[in-house]
Amino acid sequence: MIEWLFISTGLFLGWSLGANNAVTVFGTAVSSRMIRFRTAAVIAGIFTVIGAVVSGAGTTRTLTTLGAVNALAGCFIVAFAVGVTVTWMTSLKLPVSTSQAVVGGIVGWNLFTGSPTDTLSLSRIVSSWLVGPLLSAVFAYFTYRIVIAFLRRREMHILTLDAHTRTWLFALGALASYLLGANNIANVMGMFVPAVPFGDVSVAGLMTLSGTRFLFLLGGIAIAVGILTFGENVMSTVGHDLFRITPLAGLVVVFAEVLVLFLFTSESLESLLLQAGLPTIPLAPLSATQVVIGAVIGVGLAKGGKGLRYHVLGRIAGGWLFAPVVAGVFCFIALFIAQNVFQLEVVRSSSYAVSPEVRQELSRRGIDVRTLAQLDGRKIVGSAQFRQTLQRIQPWSEKQMVHLFDCADLDTLVVDSTILLSQREPLPLVPAQYQAITRLQGSMFQHRWELDQALALADSSWREPREPNFRKQIAALRQLRDRLHTLFRAQTDNRPR
Repeated sequence: MIEWLFISTGLFLGWSLGANNAVTVFGTAVSSRMIRFRTAAVIAGIFTVIGAVVSGAGTTRTLTTLGAVNALAGCFIVAFAVGVTVTWMTSLKLPVSTSQAVVGGIVGWNLFTGSPTDTLSLSRIVSSWLVGPLLSAVFAYFTYRIVIAFLRRREMHILTLDAHTRTWLFALGALASYLLGANNIANVMGMFVPAVPFGDVSVAGLMTLSGTRFLFLLGGIAIAVGILTFGENVMSTVGHDLFRITPLAGLVVVFAEVLVLFLFTSESLESLLLQAGLPTIPLAPLSATQVVIGAVIGVGLAKGGKGLRYHVLGRIAGGWLFAPVVAGVFCFIALFIAQNVFQLEVVRSSSYAVSPEVRQELSRRGIDVRTLAQLDGRKIVGSAQFRQTLQRIQPWSEKQMVHLFDCADLDTLVVDSTILLSQREPLPLVPAQYQAITRLQGSMFQHRWELDQALALADSSWREPREPNFRKQIAALRQLRDRLHTLFRAQTDNRPR
């Protein structure tokens, strides 16, 4: 029951996202009276759940690298702070970015616990906030002009045009809902993934979901409920207050949104770009509201820009800037109260040790370790204390801090291959990988990276390819290793598998 209590704020956040954000996949269609809200909400809810469960892993990995909230109580507080922020701004009829609020909450947790913030992941996510709406505006601008030019040549009857527009609004709205679930489930349940409280779960005897995918299912359902129960409030701002949307313009807006969400969600597209030697687009959670508003602006500019209400746009932009700051500050204060008043474990107590082996690994990663020798033989408890100790030695960048924390973290792991046979959802191991594990049977490691290196030495199938076009395979291999860490760690403590 305590696990479900902690997860409840993630469900609340999913409901808030559905109320504030997910409905924008059909918002322009409903605002233009082409589709009834109830019909649109049901379609959006169903396809959002499917997208979250099937394709939600890519953007979630990006978000969890920003900061790993490793205790359920901490996840509870972060999700609660973000959910309250989003709900409050929704009540003000501001289409706030849930993505930005979530990032603000995670950064607030990092600051409170002393954990490092992965600046590379943060820059990738922030860049997506800027590029996403810009791309949707460009796509909408040119698509609208092309569609108008095509229709002028065809001279289509208004009733025929309305029928085609309604059909395409249904189809594109369903696709946009799927992509939104895949892209935005990271905002709802991504912070819970490092501390996932569930093992493998059987769903009605039809399929078995891993703990992470079960979280995605719960989050997708919460988003769907938010769409159905409280999804109409923001639509007037997007569909009427900012710019008057016609049915045809609404179709163009949804088309632009589908393109942008696909670009920032598809792992297959990322692999194709890598294989072609082209720059990739970060798999990062976007705000559907931002993307839609960018598309609405693009349509408005294609029409000459006369109908755009720039004061409304300014109010919306102010909400986007305000949300991460409010969520971060609120999260920091709530974590302090939860830890010191209610005595909740908002961060898993970790221990750190800098040994010669750790310094050798850090040196291999390009870190100057000459000043760290004075820490040999010391065991430091708590991430905040470890950060303070490191800062007393010399100043470090956040990127260096990420490596220091990762290498020095003490996390006793005992290799037991028999555990792999008892999993409801077998790990996707090739025979060579399983044989490498059996050769390490009974071995004990104090750091996760030590186990990773031992596996790579045991068999080349555990080695990460160096070529950048194998990024998808590298991500899958890291996810598999993370699963092993959790399984083998369970032999020495009470954390869930």
